[in-house]
Amino acid sequence: MAEGEDRRQVTVRLVALQATTVVLFTALAIGFWYLQIVQHARFEEMAENNHQRALALRAPRGVLFDRNSKVLVENRHSFTISIVREHTKDLDRTVQLLAAVASLDPRQVKQIVDQHRGEPAYRPIVVVEDASLAQVAAITARRLDYELPDVVVEEVPTRRYPTDALAAHLFGYVGEASDAQVGQGLASSGSIVGQSGVERVYNKLLMGEDGARRVVVNSVGREIRTLEEVAPKEGRRVQLTIDYDLQKAAEDGFRNAGFNGAALIMDPNNGEVLSLVSLPSYDPNDFAAGIDRATWAALNTDKLRPLQNRVIQGRYSPGSTFKIVVATAALEEGLVTPDFKVNCSGGANFFGRYFKCHLKGGHGVMDMRHAIEKSCNVYFYTLGNMLGVDKIHKWAENLGLAGKTGIDLPNEQESIVPSTEWKRQRTGEKWYAGETISVSIGQGQVSVTPAGMAAMISTVANGGTRITPHVVKAIDDGTGWKDVPPPAVASRIAFRPDTLSALHDGLWMVVNAAGTGARGRLAGRDVSGKTGTAQVISLQGRERARGSGQDLRDHGWFVFFAPKDNPQIAGVIFAEHGEHGYLGAPIAKHVIETYFAKKEGKPLPMLQPTVPARPEADPDSPPAIPPSAPPVARVGGTPNGV
Repeated sequence: MAEGEDRRQVTVRLVALQATTVVLFTALAIGFWYLQIVQHARFEEMAENNHQRALALRAPRGVLFDRNSKVLVENRHSFTISIVREHTKDLDRTVQLLAAVASLDPRQVKQIVDQHRGEPAYRPIVVVEDASLAQVAAITARRLDYELPDVVVEEVPTRRYPTDALAAHLFGYVGEASDAQVGQGLASSGSIVGQSGVERVYNKLLMGEDGARRVVVNSVGREIRTLEEVAPKEGRRVQLTIDYDLQKAAEDGFRNAGFNGAALIMDPNNGEVLSLVSLPSYDPNDFAAGIDRATWAALNTDKLRPLQNRVIQGRYSPGSTFKIVVATAALEEGLVTPDFKVNCSGGANFFGRYFKCHLKGGHGVMDMRHAIEKSCNVYFYTLGNMLGVDKIHKWAENLGLAGKTGIDLPNEQESIVPSTEWKRQRTGEKWYAGETISVSIGQGQVSVTPAGMAAMISTVANGGTRITPHVVKAIDDGTGWKDVPPPAVASRIAFRPDTLSALHDGLWMVVNAAGTGARGRLAGRDVSGKTGTAQVISLQGRERARGSGQDLRDHGWFVFFAPKDNPQIAGVIFAEHGEHGYLGAPIAKHVIETYFAKKEGKPLPMLQPTVPARPEADPDSPPAIPPSAPPVARVGGTPNGV
């Protein structure tokens, strides 16, 4: 009986095992059928995607033209070498092999890879920008041998700037988007964006839209065929207000004169910038394909600060050019007429102190026109004392000198023309009337940018309309050129006829009579202007700094417009450590002569050799302020006083 029961149990177990086996195989069959038949299309796509690669196609940036349609900044083709981590099995091996093949420092390659580890694995990490043909050939050969299947070589557009660094601070430069720019949504990681100048301000227009190419690759990463390609869309073409020949004339003028500085030259009637110069400069091409550390460090440690755009970021005492503001204020406030006379005996007493004129023995009796012509300090001391600092500030602002000009370039600094409120907020102290005497000749606590000076002289030239300098003239969005409307007029002042007449006459006499700007004279053009010389440090400070190796030579200014009665061109020449204001006049003369030669279809003028400075004292040199005068203010860390 026991034996029969054992047989029945064995039989039951065998039946259960058979049933379980049938159920399992049936389930497997159903599962295979579902995966291979029902889900066939889905899994086929997934398998195909495992062998696909998306390659970005970088869009060329928009081309920059000058006002006469001459190409200024364009694109060239270059190659990048990248690692695609998604397709690598041994990243460390790839880094070592790539470094060896392309003659790179493996530590630098590893550092680049480490910086991008937080990004998606499918996004290529660019290791070499603007690779040489030798590097491209070496990498391509290894990829064909399946040694570097996770390394890709791509042809990309790269910015090309003028080889002579022409207008570098105007154009600016491009570079890989920073973490801050990516975080602000201004660009995606790895994008090339404008970092300075026009490239930065108009980046959205110039950047274009990247395309993409989807390709099939085999198990070792070699491309088999292209599945889809979306062509990149080039950035918009932009026409600048700059005139190439005027830009070159100004830069050549500085180099011929042998000093650094800044120039902003424009149409005084609408604010179109014709030339913008800042020297010393840099080569934007160094940035186009990724600047190397050594070059970047050299630019940032250079004591001459070549990366600074002196036109809008440099602030300096204006010296005697500021007398234009004081003259305008006195005339427009109705305190004096052009016939108002002051006797200059070589100096004058104000508030118990004796302030000297630059001409020992004095100028004698001066009216407004002749005081501008001879740059008589005593005359303008007197006007400044009558006005007070707040009225001077008011008219500096009306003329476009105080504050910012609003030019469409990044990081503009404001020009500082003091007022009682300005000093109270800045130092918590009251303004002393004696300080106004220094301000009235452009010294003391006055600190302005060349851009501000160009705006000021343009307002005087055009009769009272304060225009905003701007550098873009037209944009081509693919349907043809469309003019960009100029910025709205900042303000309009209806100058009294006597004011305009006196200013224009006096400034004409500076250049064409017995004034200090004779080197800017141009037959038949009625050039009008004003020179100025400003110390970079007080006389006491100069003594203390003797032997320090610092360049303490005076700065020179020349503001101008032409012709006198129908101004078509105006601007400023700032000669950094040029010692004499009148040495900037030949640069302006060359630009003006080039302007009219082009306009009249004549050959462009040749640059004349620089005439050495006169050994005698500069008529515009600032006089010594008496020791008992209020202390000199420091602006930007540099003493600005007489």
